[in-house]
Amino acid sequence: MFIEIKKLSKSYNGYFAVDNINFNMERDKTIGLLGPNGCGKTTTIGMMLGLVTPTSGAIVLENKNINTFKRDEILKRFNFASPYVELPKKLTVIQNLEIYGRLYGVDDLKTRINDIASDLDIKNFFNRKTGELSSGQKNRVSLAKSLINKPEILLLDEPTASLDPDIGDFVRNYIQEYKKKNKITILLASHNMSEVERLCDSVIMMKNGKIIDNGTCVELIKKHGRNNLEETFLKLARS
Repeated sequence: MFIEIKKLSKSYNGYFAVDNINFNMERDKTIGLLGPNGCGKTTTIGMMLGLVTPTSGAIVLENKNINTFKRDEILKRFNFASPYVELPKKLTVIQNLEIYGRLYGVDDLKTRINDIASDLDIKNFFNRKTGELSSGQKNRVSLAKSLINKPEILLLDEPTASLDPDIGDFVRNYIQEYKKKNKITILLASHNMSEVERLCDSVIMMKNGKIIDNGTCVELIKKHGRNNLEETFLKLARS
């Protein structure tokens, strides 16, 4: 197995934000991480990135505990995007991409920035400060940052939150096409059920820090006797 999450927990003053969860991720698959606000999705992603220290349990990458990796090894293989983690607002778009590109040790950085910027159509506001951009523009820049190092493992925390339908569809299309062209494993936390059905090979349902169900979208819809993933989500969230 490519990535294994083993008995992973995170507690804050006795409250378990993540409570003894287990799941596996296969190489080149997209896994959806679903659940109501406060269920532990973002904390799980934080632990996988090494930004949050687990209380117990392990994150294993190719049979090796991620805690034993050097920081530069993680930076070469992982990246993430979230509308809730803003890039430095006073820096321009190009400055942000250059700084993060150097941080991630990207070779031929100028070419990589040019390629990713063309794909995501962000060149026309390269010289604007990131804090002055619209939500849609910020999200595209955040996605560009998350792919700057061509990561093997991409963690996405609600990448289309607050976007209008057109830009949201553009971002989903881009993720879909990028996945087809590159060998990449994705963990996608989202509240958009149609997005999850469109992008994910399988899903994990969380509630109160625990995993309460998992499977493909079709399997879960059938198992719970619902018509679509949104109805299935509501049933599990309210039960």
